[in-house]
Amino acid sequence: MTSTSNSHPYNIKEISAHCNEYKGAVAWRSIFQVATTLGLFIASIAVMLFSLQYSYWVTLLLAFPTAGLLARIFIFQHDCGHRSFFNSKKVNDWVGRSLSALTLMPYDFWRRSHNLHHATSGNLERCGIGGIDTLTVKEYKALPAKSQFFYRLYRNPFLLLLVATPLYIILMQRVPYKQPGYFRENYKTLSFKSTWKSILYTDAYIVAFYALLISFAGLSTVLLIAIPVLIITSWFYGWAFFIQHQFEETYWETDEKWNMQEAALMGSSYYKLPKIVQWFSGNIGIHHIHHLCSQIPNYKLQKCIDERPELKDINQITFLKSLKCANLKLWDEDKGQLVKL
Repeated sequence: MTSTSNSHPYNIKEISAHCNEYKGAVAWRSIFQVATTLGLFIASIAVMLFSLQYSYWVTLLLAFPTAGLLARIFIFQHDCGHRSFFNSKKVNDWVGRSLSALTLMPYDFWRRSHNLHHATSGNLERCGIGGIDTLTVKEYKALPAKSQFFYRLYRNPFLLLLVATPLYIILMQRVPYKQPGYFRENYKTLSFKSTWKSILYTDAYIVAFYALLISFAGLSTVLLIAIPVLIITSWFYGWAFFIQHQFEETYWETDEKWNMQEAALMGSSYYKLPKIVQWFSGNIGIHHIHHLCSQIPNYKLQKCIDERPELKDINQITFLKSLKCANLKLWDEDKGQLVKL
């Protein structure tokens, strides 16, 4: 199974069969993960509250590990969205919805949009919601000057990751709207009707949750703690979902050549991270395996890759290498790789 722009020596059928062996949740492990991480998160918030009496700079430093714990909680919600965290669809959905008060993610809307991302990842003609819009060199050159300017602005790593991601997570997801097409007419979206209930119900849940917190701790205290934690967590969201597909030798194909399994494995990175960062990120850096078999819960991904060592050679990127990927913005069809503008 090969691609004109993404030739590789891997037997995807065999790899897929190997990954399928790790499907299925282990209830006690999922419950243990939620219980211990929520416990640590609450403890971390308590320490931040205590630090407010002494120095807000200390509070801000404590926001980083607290945000790491919130990011880990989001991974549990992410697994629920794939129905891989528990073996019951109802339990997955209710746990996923319950975690929305912390992550601010409207679960049902996010689940549909993220699964659409999985279903279209690497397809130049069907990309859209749930991923970073990527144009080919030819498409970019064919745009009028104004659209080229907005594409460069959209793909600016500072604006995209540090500014736009917090705005999207904290504010834009609070309002149901039909997302417009950006740089392609066939940009895939979810309709207003399919999103409004999820978003508005989540908003009501968040308002009730924060009203309770404010009644106990006060508005200023809640904002001083919640805002930095949410912003730092959103930076994690943005970077993680960006770098896991936006690297030089990724996979993009036109609809007629696109293959879903090949796109999953070759279009997603193995982001090799330090063990502590891997723990906070819930193994999401083993993204090529996750895309190939999204029914594997986060706690089985490491064993899956360990027991087939060749998987560690596919699209492996380190943190230092990943920083160089931030400026890649266009898919060069002739070279078969992402290039700078």
